[in-house]
Amino acid sequence: MNADKHSLLESDLTEQVIGIFYTVYNELGAGFLESVYENAFAAALGDAGLSVVQQAPINVHFRGILVGEFKADLLVEGRVIVELKAVSQLGKVHEVQLINYLKATGIPVGLLFNFGPRPQFKRRVFDVLSHPRSSASIRVKDNV
Repeated sequence: MNADKHSLLESDLTEQVIGIFYTVYNELGAGFLESVYENAFAAALGDAGLSVVQQAPINVHFRGILVGEFKADLLVEGRVIVELKAVSQLGKVHEVQLINYLKATGIPVGLLFNFGPRPQFKRRVFDVLSHPRSSASIRVKDNV
């Protein structure tokens, strides 16, 4: 399927973020810890004028009860979840993690980046209309 990039959800933003990923990868190369890439990527996104939240805290509620907490590596413009890896090769488990973040938050677009020996990325969209959320809800905390 050859989709027109302008028909893709958040295409302008994701295209910009992907470009910044390659800039960071080209400057740093492979071999650092994921936290180094996260900090560099967040700085580069900020330099590009994008709002970014590192380790965006997310609460998981089930039937009104807090049942878990986790953190998204980056939340860009409040519209795109970014998950970072520094592994030899992306695996299905990494994609599933991103899809679960999208499913749980209701944020439809996510990007998975790998700062491994070869730069890799995957763009994933979760259609909340086709896949209604369970009774679990996840909300990004305000940093106030």
